[in-house]
Order: sequence, then C-alpha cells, then structure tokens
Amino acid sequence: MTSTPPPSSLDPAIAARLKRSADGLLPAIAQQYDTGEVLMLGWMDDEALHRTLTTGRCTYWSRSRGEYWVKGDTSGHVQWVKSVALDCDADTVLVQVDQVGAACHTGARTCFDADVLALPQEAEHGIPARDQ
Repeated sequence: MTSTPPPSSLDPAIAARLKRSADGLLPAIAQQYDTGEVLMLGWMDDEALHRTLTTGRCTYWSRSRGEYWVKGDTSGHVQWVKSVALDCDADTVLVQVDQVGAACHTGARTCFDADVLALPQEAEHGIPARDQ
C-alpha cells in the first residue's frame, strides 16, 4: 500500500523545475560538506524538500512507512544542512550536510562503506587496484 503525501509549500518556481519519479519522489544524496564523503541516499517529495530548505535539517519521505522523517529525531544523528543543489537533469538533489554521528541506520558513519565492489576492468586497463 502506498500513501500519498499531503500538498506541499515548496516554492512554485523550484517545484516547476523538478523531474520526479512516477510516485512524486526525487533521490536525495546526503554528502558531508567538508570532506565530500557520501553518507546516504534518501527520498524527498516536494514537501520534504521544502522542509529541508526551510528548517536546516534533512527531511525525507519514507516509502516503506508512508510518512516524513527528520534525520536524527529518534537517533540523535542529525544532518545539519549546509547547501542543497539540483543536478543538471533536475531529477536528483545533493544535500551537503554536517552529519552528527552515524548516517546509516546500521550505526555506520556512511551507508556505502561496508561493501566495496571490485571492478574487473581495473586490472585490464592498468589502473592500480584499490587498497582493501
């Protein structure tokens, strides 16, 4: 069962630029502002983006729960927004944040550090293998 989010207060000029998925969402990449570390991927609808832009804290739309969640409200691992940028296709947002504590629900700093996939073409093209 999918839940439809309520109407949004997002600035109409910003809303007009967005290219959303069929369910009205945009992927939102959270990145540590000072190191460039990619922390997590969440989903935003227009209202979640509005709340992120106006409160200074990342708000996401939970596809599984059908509700908004503000990063850190239950865990204490807050994302303080430093900047928000729309990509060139207007279908993804990059939110640069100051992450307090873990970004991942597993307790890890980032959702992307546990399973680095090797690329077979690295050896073929003379690219040095990554340290593991």
